[in-house]
Amino acid sequence: MSEPAGLALSKNTTSRKSRVLGWALWDWGTQPFNTVIITFVFSVYLTTGSYFNPTNPNGPTQALAVSTTVAGVVIALLAPVLGQTADRSGHIVRNMRWLTWFLGAISMALYFVAPRPSYLIWGLVLLAGGSIVNEIASSFYNATIDQVATERNVGKVSGFGWGMGYLGGILILLLILVLFIQPEVGLFGLTDTPSKIRVAMILCGVWTLVFTIPAFATLRDKPVPPVTTRVGVIGSYKALIRSIVSLWRTDRHVAYFLLASALFRDGLAAVFTFGAVLAAQSFAFTTTEIIYFGAAANLIAGVVTMLFGLLDDKIGPKKVILICLGVLSAGALAVYFLHQPAYSGCLPVNDICTNPAYDPALERQGKTIFWVFGLLLSSLCGPAQAASRSFLARIIPEGRTGEIFGLYTTTGRAVSFISPALFGLFVTLGAAVTGSNATQHWGVIAIAIVLAAGFVVLLPVRERTRSAAPPEGTRPDR
Repeated sequence: MSEPAGLALSKNTTSRKSRVLGWALWDWGTQPFNTVIITFVFSVYLTTGSYFNPTNPNGPTQALAVSTTVAGVVIALLAPVLGQTADRSGHIVRNMRWLTWFLGAISMALYFVAPRPSYLIWGLVLLAGGSIVNEIASSFYNATIDQVATERNVGKVSGFGWGMGYLGGILILLLILVLFIQPEVGLFGLTDTPSKIRVAMILCGVWTLVFTIPAFATLRDKPVPPVTTRVGVIGSYKALIRSIVSLWRTDRHVAYFLLASALFRDGLAAVFTFGAVLAAQSFAFTTTEIIYFGAAANLIAGVVTMLFGLLDDKIGPKKVILICLGVLSAGALAVYFLHQPAYSGCLPVNDICTNPAYDPALERQGKTIFWVFGLLLSSLCGPAQAASRSFLARIIPEGRTGEIFGLYTTTGRAVSFISPALFGLFVTLGAAVTGSNATQHWGVIAIAIVLAAGFVVLLPVRERTRSAAPPEGTRPDR
């Protein structure tokens, strides 16, 4: 018989603040990849200006959508198998440590992406590879939450971890702004924006290697029974299928939740992947303005995520997720409908707008719109993600954390092609309808659609606390 849901967390009777802080510092330490590289700085460097495609502004953005899709497929294939392997070997923390070090190395390798069209593919490959490593490491990190949280406070702990990540993102963004971007002559005598951004990637890698040390000093691999037989790749996928079938038969609403979360987490990922690209391409934010926006967004998101973590423990994670998704969908559509089409294509090169149709009044209006609704979107992504993690952490049986969180990552990535593919499709559709080659703002419609779909699919999913778990030997109500 499988053990009752929630047992893994219920065995932890105390959660010392120092252990929670050490655990949360992994999120702080790996945040540069999400905040600086994926969202606000490096992806913008790849997709704006004339560095990588001087004739077609849409081209790098569409290429980013393709590389993101490919990375998602790879993650979907690898995450559950690696999770099972970690559960069997008991090496969840060890695997997480190696992947974290690899992520730091990839971040530093971005320095070698020079501002020339021939380097675009190299940059996209590194971004995709880093995304794969980061997502799989994150699934292992999520699986360690039972070492620091109890069933009573898992929402608070999960929200604190996400909030720490956002606050770390603020600090690294401000450091990059002060040390590299804002001064005319940045650290090491750098004067041009591409060089400043490339050297900042080295700082991101060092940050990851240093600030994740407390997590690995806090977390420990759990002893497991010795493995008597080796399970190969094919065997792991067979075990994965058996796990999915078993989950469907015994705990169908967990399976429903995995499907629903796959949709809305894909939409949330798209907000991070394409948000700053939209700011630069469709609202003409300069590099400095994007970093200011990113710092403000992370500050608000960190505070809101921690507060929603408290709300999670009071009203339940499902209600938190639904609130966030409803507001996010409406906010995404507002960005599109309030956008000024006449201002499209104002591409900042070295922080100077090159669009001959530039209008200062439209600039102020467009940027105000993006500040308001962009901050709204940024503030609610974290609470939705944290509540999703706490929902699952409350119901995972003992000994299956790596497997189920690997499955959680896989279900999220199994449909991860939807948002980037739809984003690219809507950008292309916008170009066909308007005759412009700078229609990145059309992609926000795709994000709104995916978030709304996740909201609808989540509605029938039932929350279940440990007290509401079905008795051992019985089939749950479907």
